[in-house]
Formats: sequence, structure tokens, C-alpha cells
Amino acid sequence: MSDFELNAKIREDKGKGASRRLRRLAHEVPAIIYGGKKDPVMISLSHKDFAHSLSNEAFYSHIVTLNVEGKSEDVILKDVQRHPHKPFITHADFYRIDKNQKLTVKAPLHFINEDQCYGVKMEGGVITHSITELEISCLPADLPEYIAIDMTDLKMDEILHISDIKLPEGVESVALSHGDDHDHDLPVAAIHMPRAALEEEEPVEAEDDAADTEAEGDTEGEDED
Repeated sequence: MSDFELNAKIREDKGKGASRRLRRLAHEVPAIIYGGKKDPVMISLSHKDFAHSLSNEAFYSHIVTLNVEGKSEDVILKDVQRHPHKPFITHADFYRIDKNQKLTVKAPLHFINEDQCYGVKMEGGVITHSITELEISCLPADLPEYIAIDMTDLKMDEILHISDIKLPEGVESVALSHGDDHDHDLPVAAIHMPRAALEEEEPVEAEDDAADTEAEGDTEGEDED
């Protein structure tokens, strides 16, 4: 598991005005640390350093050490807010972790061997992804960087569901933990015929239908004679 570390400062000023000044003048991101048995702590982070960490996919599902003015906190990122039109991070939420308590996070899915997939290579199909991350539950020490899904054996018109994913030891799907209800076993990926190929087949079928209709009309005419 990769280690991530960020420096932070205690944030005394609160409110929207203070947060705007922090972002505009100090180039920092207002954030909060909460959870566990401690009180929430208002902090600020360097926008540049935080943005750099966010560019790493693993940051979203790994333990992060926040150094807050001489004290360290082990946390996970629970939420990040961005400006709707500009490349600015506007706020972040960090949740304290306990190494003996399970976490619920979303882990990215990596689809591997897609170019070797039977349905693609041998049957000319295309792969569609229904989801690209999976909500999981596990102890902090078992947090995976990502979940690999091998697509090699998937065939045309087959659908891969959450229950088909081989999860790492100690990791469970939150959706499937609700029980045997099929509604929670969502599709993850599937292989279908390319749309262009389907569209090429439709005119042929339409011509066949027209020919059948014409033949039926001729038959009816012969019966009348």
C-alpha cells in the first residue's frame, strides 16, 4: 500500500469569506478532519501539493498522513469539492481511521486483458463498462490500490456482475453485503455486437420482411381466383 503524506495548518477563521480569502490570497484549500473520538479540526492545505496528490488515483482509496503543526493524523479522503468552471479545489473532508475498525471506501476498477478478451478478439464484440469503481469494506491494512478485473474469458453477450469479481483477501463488496437480493448484484461490464454491425443487419431484415409480405399478398390473390 502506497504512503501519502501532506502538511496542513490549523485554520482559525471560519465562514465563506474566510475560505475565499484563503483560496485567493494564500493559495490554500480549506478542509476539515473529523471522525473517531476527537473533535473536528479545521485545517488548510497547500493547493499545489494537494492537487498533485489528487492526480494519483491511489490517493482516493489509501491512508493519508496529515501532519498538522507537529501532530500527525491518519485519515482517508471522504470528499473533495471543486470549482464548477475553474481548475480549483474548493474544500476537502478527511476522515480519521482506526486500524482495528473497517472502512468503507470506493476503490477504482482496472479492466485488464481487454485486448485479449475472447468476445473482442474472436467474436468482434466491444466492451462496455457500467461502473468504474466499487464500494468496498475492509480494515485499513487491507485497502487495495485498485481492484483488477481480468476480461480474458468474457464472451459475446455475457455480462460481468459484482459477484463475479475476485476481491482481495479481507475485502468485501458493500452492495453484496446487503444479502442475496439480486438487485444489489449490479452489472460491471459486458460485451455486445458493435452498433455499426447491428445497423448494417437491420436493412436486410427489413427487406426480408417486405419480401415475405409481398409473397403473402400474391398467395392471397391466387386463392381468390
